[in-house]
Amino acid sequence: MFELSLIVPALIALFVAWVIIATFRYIPNDRVGIVEKLWSATGSLKGGLIALNGEAGFQPQLLRGGWHVLMPFQYRIHKMPLVTIPQGKIGYVFARDGQPLPSAQALASNVTATDFQDVAGFLGVGGQRGPQRKILREGTYALNLAQFVVITAERVYFHPLEASEAETFKRMAEVVGDRFGFEPVVIKGTDDVIGIVTVHDGPSLPEGQIIAPTLGDDAANPAVYHNNFQDVEKFLQAGGLRGRQLQTLVEGTYYINRLFATVEMIPKTVVEVGNVGVVVSYTGELGVDLTGELYKHGELVKRNTRGVWNEPLLPGKYAFNTYAGKVLMVPTTNFILKWNKTESGSHKFDENLSEVSLITKDAFEPSLPLSVVVQTDYRKAPLVIQRFGDIKRLVEQTLDPMVSAYFKNIGQTRTLIQLIQDRSAIQQISGEQMKEKFALYNLELQEVLIGTPTSGAVGSQIETILTQLRSRQIAEEQVETYTRQEKAAMKEKELREAESRAKQQTFITESELSINIQSNQGKAEYERSRQEAARIQTLATAEAEKIRLLGEGEAKKIQAIAGAEAERTARVGIAQAMAIEEQVRAYGGPRLQLTQQVLNRFAEAIQASGVDVVPKILIAGQNEGNSGSPMTGNVMEALLTLMLSERLGTDVSTGSTPRQPAAEAMRKKVQDDLNRPAR
Repeated sequence: MFELSLIVPALIALFVAWVIIATFRYIPNDRVGIVEKLWSATGSLKGGLIALNGEAGFQPQLLRGGWHVLMPFQYRIHKMPLVTIPQGKIGYVFARDGQPLPSAQALASNVTATDFQDVAGFLGVGGQRGPQRKILREGTYALNLAQFVVITAERVYFHPLEASEAETFKRMAEVVGDRFGFEPVVIKGTDDVIGIVTVHDGPSLPEGQIIAPTLGDDAANPAVYHNNFQDVEKFLQAGGLRGRQLQTLVEGTYYINRLFATVEMIPKTVVEVGNVGVVVSYTGELGVDLTGELYKHGELVKRNTRGVWNEPLLPGKYAFNTYAGKVLMVPTTNFILKWNKTESGSHKFDENLSEVSLITKDAFEPSLPLSVVVQTDYRKAPLVIQRFGDIKRLVEQTLDPMVSAYFKNIGQTRTLIQLIQDRSAIQQISGEQMKEKFALYNLELQEVLIGTPTSGAVGSQIETILTQLRSRQIAEEQVETYTRQEKAAMKEKELREAESRAKQQTFITESELSINIQSNQGKAEYERSRQEAARIQTLATAEAEKIRLLGEGEAKKIQAIAGAEAERTARVGIAQAMAIEEQVRAYGGPRLQLTQQVLNRFAEAIQASGVDVVPKILIAGQNEGNSGSPMTGNVMEALLTLMLSERLGTDVSTGSTPRQPAAEAMRKKVQDDLNRPAR
């Protein structure tokens, strides 16, 4: 009893713990939870895999990272990883549930069912089961792996339902891998290749067509813009057909579903310089003949129609789909056709040609090697291809019989010797006559070159004739040699005479040259003397004129200086006279001035002689002329006054001296000049 009371609570506790654990579920952030409903009040699914209406089965919603509360004992949670598509890779999606595919459809449509992360929305808008047209680009996706299987290069993401599924999905991955479908289509410019696309889904080609026509792929027109087969739904909506496509892929990167379309790389069509490419198209609408009613050899059509295009491809690189047609190269520069078994041109048009077998007028059978220089007008290249198929066929089926027949006719009208000797004339005539024949086949003949005939069946006889011709020629050459030697001897005699005359002619020429040189030297000396005399005369005349002008200038200079000096002297003298006169007046008359000068001289004499200025004996006298008043000066002064009066002849005691008439006139003139106003 005791033991039972302990076990029951323990069991209850375990049950409660289990209920709690079953109620709370945790999903890591790097995973998702697929919910499987174990039972439901609405019952089980009647069809399909995903329970959209709450039935028992896999639910469309996912549980993301974190804690979730669920009804215990009703749900089972399957934890699955997030789907990751690496950078530059592609993932393919396979839907387990949805609408079944129609019989003519290879991949499930994604016109409306575009969101693989919304299972309910995908199935609600009529999403189809099976491989999907839409692919997954780089990124991480939270997908319900019970509904979707994602195939990548690294692994296959799916929730296993049965053991056989793993093998099925593995085979699908191998198919995609064989088509390099996990990586985008990358076309590099350095590879010089283009991509030929083959579509594996959509309506089939109509009867009579071998390649699907190009659809509009203009971004400005969304109705037809399928972005180079990357948007599958747009391609099919625009009327895209299943099969190999006329449109090609050029340089770039393209994310194309390889289950929808595969891409094959082929080289670009290169038309080298000196050639044009004539296009023979296998597809397109039937074209209208552009050659006219008078041309009965076939039809030419415009571009992008079925037939031979009337416009060739000029030199360059072209993204031409060689499954839709072929490009035949036609040389537009000169090329040589050689009728010679041992030689052929690089183009190999003449590799099956051989020498022309002739029968001459004298029944010989030589073989004649030929070379014909031909050119094709690039505008007429389509006519050549349209008429003959290609250049080699034209050469072998038309030109070879025509040229052989022409030269056979020439050989029958001449002997073997004439055929050899008239080679140049035959070559010129044949070139002129055959131009018209070549023009009929849209070719331009530039030149015909004839080689040396070779031996045929009777080669020994031809060799004998050639030996005779050589002997005859040697004899003729010997006669010509002797004749020329005779002429040479005569010429040598004339040469010797000419040499003798030439030797004497040297001395004659030298003497004539010496005479001419001396004469020229004399003339040169005479001319130099004349020029020197003229130069001296000119210099003397110039020097005399210089001296005369200098003399005249110097005389005028002296005259001007003398006049100026005289005028200056006169004016200075007059000025001095006037100054002296004024000084005399200032001193109170000539007597006082004279007395001053005498006293100055007297003082100088006394200073020089050292005589005492103050006399030791005073002599006083009476001035009788003044009523007995004493004499005002000393005896020396009286004596000096007396001497000066006798010398000058005047009375110095008077206070003034009358002016001379000449001095007075000069003074007035100077005064007038000074008072005259300046001009």
